[in-house]
Amino acid sequence: MSAPPTTKLEVTAQEVEAIRIAVRNADLSLLSPAHRFASLAHVGGLIALLADPAISDPIYDLPRPFTPDVIANWISKARERQARGEAILAVTLDEQGEVSGYSYFTIWPERSAAELAGASRADVQGRGRGKAGAARSFGWMFEHLGVRLIGLTAAQDNVRSARVIEAAGFKAKGERQSIRPDGSVRISNYWELTRDEWRALLPDHK
Repeated sequence: MSAPPTTKLEVTAQEVEAIRIAVRNADLSLLSPAHRFASLAHVGGLIALLADPAISDPIYDLPRPFTPDVIANWISKARERQARGEAILAVTLDEQGEVSGYSYFTIWPERSAAELAGASRADVQGRGRGKAGAARSFGWMFEHLGVRLIGLTAAQDNVRSARVIEAAGFKAKGERQSIRPDGSVRISNYWELTRDEWRALLPDHK
């Protein structure tokens, strides 16, 4: 299960409601033309994506096993959480319309904070796409959803994700315990980035 960032911000009721509204009405086209809200039509594609252990094993909060019922329930619960302004589950489609990746945005409106988890199929990784896609996602979370803090975790042996996270400007904050859906604990590396820090890193602010 996801846990909110360690840092706790002071947040007004107006900001909380604005974030909830933004999540409910999120515009995925601002991320890319290939993004879609996950639906039951994507169950098979998500199972095919997650069946690759190289993709799914490093991600602690995925529901397991990857069966049609489990993935359908995951999608349905994400839709319910989006209606409350607390989560977004999106898929990316390749040129053939097949699922090539997913992104799960967890939002804590009362803390103006969010987390992002996700993965892409092996054949669409590399060539800088991961860094560029992650940067778009972080900017979208800050500027479109309106949160002021993002916290991220990655398995201690997940060197690729760590490089992407640190390239985006996130600051290492040590370790934290991540709880898997089965209740077991994984020790993860942990990073945070605020919206002000993000904006300061943009080219027109340098």
